[in-house]
Amino acid sequence: MNLNIQNETSRLKAVILGTTKSIGAIPSIAEAYDPKSIQHIKAGTYPNEEDMEKEIEAVAAIFNKYDVTVYRPKVILDYNQIFSRDIAFVIEDKLIKANILPDREREYEAIQHILDKIEKANIIELPEECHVEGGDVMPWNDFIFIGTYSGEDYKDYITARTNMDAVIAIQELFPHKTVKAFELRKSNTDPKENALHLDCCFQPIGKDKAILHKNGFLIEKEYQWLLDFFGKDNVFEITKEEMYNMNSNVFSISEEVIISEKNFTRLNNWLREKGFIVEEVPYAEIAKQEGLLRCSTLPLIRD
Repeated sequence: MNLNIQNETSRLKAVILGTTKSIGAIPSIAEAYDPKSIQHIKAGTYPNEEDMEKEIEAVAAIFNKYDVTVYRPKVILDYNQIFSRDIAFVIEDKLIKANILPDREREYEAIQHILDKIEKANIIELPEECHVEGGDVMPWNDFIFIGTYSGEDYKDYITARTNMDAVIAIQELFPHKTVKAFELRKSNTDPKENALHLDCCFQPIGKDKAILHKNGFLIEKEYQWLLDFFGKDNVFEITKEEMYNMNSNVFSISEEVIISEKNFTRLNNWLREKGFIVEEVPYAEIAKQEGLLRCSTLPLIRD
């Protein structure tokens, strides 16, 4: 397999889509990885496997409609494997293994049958001190945008997933790219004040547009840089409530076609006004785990 990812929106040809099969029992609060999951565990509204299965298979059906080759992880009994973006990401022809939370190592092992199709020299494992997850990494042509957190209290945040060591390592891997890091707002307890990954508060779409949430960024000038880079007229600003509902976590099949959650009324109307084809799916149950469409997809090849 010849990997090729230059940006977030070129025509998708092959992707790994997570699975909701055999996700296991509802986790305890101590086992949860993010404040939104904790919120739903406490409220008794944590999603069930059957509902999430319908949602993720709706995405699989859209991929089929657009002739995208879909790979799935090997199912591990009683194990959550929905968010394939967390475990690896592709830039150009390189697949980089994410240094993820230790409890999730088996998720990477479950895509070994896909990794076997890739030339070994193109699979990169970063040094142990480099913490990174795919939700924080966005190739965008000559740029690589990376969400990070560099506070001295980094280790206190289970929601801090990508550190500056990883940013430096990625810059060294791709010296011809401009790597731009953004400090994200983190909270272990309040999902409305937590940008778990960069794609929870920002995402490029089309050729020159973006979805953006100001409060997800710790440093206002970094948010302003993105606003200026794309241009105010090309940016859809989402509210705190929309960020909480994961409105920036849509997924592009091409520069013209976007998969979005069916309840994102304001966003979907704006997208259509801008000329996009919006393929709506139900994804509100999966979103209860602080992840949505981009989180559950790992693009391998885009034209």
